[in-house]
Amino acid sequence: MKVEHSLYDVDKEARFQKVYDSYMQDVYRLCFSYMKNKMDTEDAVQETFCRFYQAMERVKEEEHVKGWLLVTAGNVCKNILKHWWRKNRSWQENEETKGRYDEYEIEMLELVLNLPVKYKTVVYLYYYEGCNSVQIAKLLKKPESTIRTYLQKAKKLLKQELNEGNAVGVNRGSVYQTREE
Repeated sequence: MKVEHSLYDVDKEARFQKVYDSYMQDVYRLCFSYMKNKMDTEDAVQETFCRFYQAMERVKEEEHVKGWLLVTAGNVCKNILKHWWRKNRSWQENEETKGRYDEYEIEMLELVLNLPVKYKTVVYLYYYEGCNSVQIAKLLKKPESTIRTYLQKAKKLLKQELNEGNAVGVNRGSVYQTREE
């Protein structure tokens, strides 16, 4: 009989490594959605995991680790974005980023990244992380109805941008498809 160990049955360093290996990609994607370039994203990811290492004793429940990391990553990114030097940089100037996405993906990403922060976060968690509105409400400590409203308003804003022609070449049909909850 194979005994499965939880993340919390091992020493601190091994636990940290297991959490890092399990959630680094999720944290990276969220940070990139805020930071828009690789260097700042890596800084935000590093800061997020440093904070987790310091707070590991307080994050006892296994099912809360991912939520804690994503909320913390969002907060770290918001703090970084407050710096004046960060506001003057554009992810489009980063040649490394340009080569990774086709034209459609870049345009859609630009539209999503230009949403107000409250909508951008909800859209990211819903479409990129696969969270449903109940999970997002718990993560963000907001009523589920607020999350649904944010999703609805974000879709309306994206649709408006597409209809105004602010995203040339985007396949408009795919934006309106909704994911089943």
